[in-house]
Amino acid sequence: MAHILSAVEGKSTDVVKITRALISVSDKTGIEDFAKFLSSQNVELLSTGGTAAKLRAAGLTVIDVSSYTGHAECLDGRVKTLHPKIHGGLLGVRGNPQHEADMERLDIGRIDMTILNLYPFEKTVASGASFEQCVENIDIGGPSMLRSTAKNHAFTSIVTSPAQYAAVMAEMEANGGGTTMALRRRLASEAFTLSAAYDAAIASHFQTALSDSSTTPQEQPSAITRVYRPQRTLKYGCNPHQKPSFVATIGSSPLPFSIVNGVPGYINLLDAANAYQLVLELRLATSLPAAASFKHVSPAGAAVAVPLTSVECQAYEVKEEDAAGVTPVALAY
Repeated sequence: MAHILSAVEGKSTDVVKITRALISVSDKTGIEDFAKFLSSQNVELLSTGGTAAKLRAAGLTVIDVSSYTGHAECLDGRVKTLHPKIHGGLLGVRGNPQHEADMERLDIGRIDMTILNLYPFEKTVASGASFEQCVENIDIGGPSMLRSTAKNHAFTSIVTSPAQYAAVMAEMEANGGGTTMALRRRLASEAFTLSAAYDAAIASHFQTALSDSSTTPQEQPSAITRVYRPQRTLKYGCNPHQKPSFVATIGSSPLPFSIVNGVPGYINLLDAANAYQLVLELRLATSLPAAASFKHVSPAGAAVAVPLTSVECQAYEVKEEDAAGVTPVALAY
């Protein structure tokens, strides 16, 4: 049985002031403004490669990670941030005597915030690149820093998307240049979700590449990973007490339908999906607009559009002179 680690004790605090941040992003949207804000808060900036060059071009003072660690990037850039001075600075538990003694002995400074994106693996796959090129676009340093920072979120902030910059800046402005535990925990949750989705995409690509019609049962994958992204909140699940509830899609696929009005529940969506199939079949069979009504996944009625008779006009409270203006779909309904 695997050994379960005990929690490492430290001096936890709600607001942690940001004094040093590591920035390494592939999506550089908004990074200049964010870095300028951090600099205005007296945050020391560490960075790598193209990100460092972009920040310097914007007039910012940046320390190269290679200078900070004392080790140059190597292996075609595969090894940049995999160093004890980086991960020790991210994982060190503040207020823990042993951790602080180790950090002082090894000359490891605290890193309070990591701002990063991951290599665009899914975009590389979608471009039709070779298997080897896709493998080269598997990020190693990024997920490692992401997990280190997110794990130590009691003291460190992990920022993984330009969409988070505004909230982080607002939080720091409101808290004397620091972030709160609530924000750090939320950022950590989003970071682990990103990490899981990223690894799921890699695993799926490998499974697809290695599977074919000749694959034996013994060669089948031991597990299949899927990432579902919530797209729309539902009124409730099958029953009113089942909340919260939402409809999700696999990966980045959009919903195959739009909701014109109201907030449907789960059964409403099932009714709509079944009604669509019946309406489509009627339309194909009759070439007429059609409508259907379902209740709890059982058909309650179906009709096609035909002109209203005088009797039907009276029943539906429609004036006979107005009947010609009723749309075909409304007629069917």
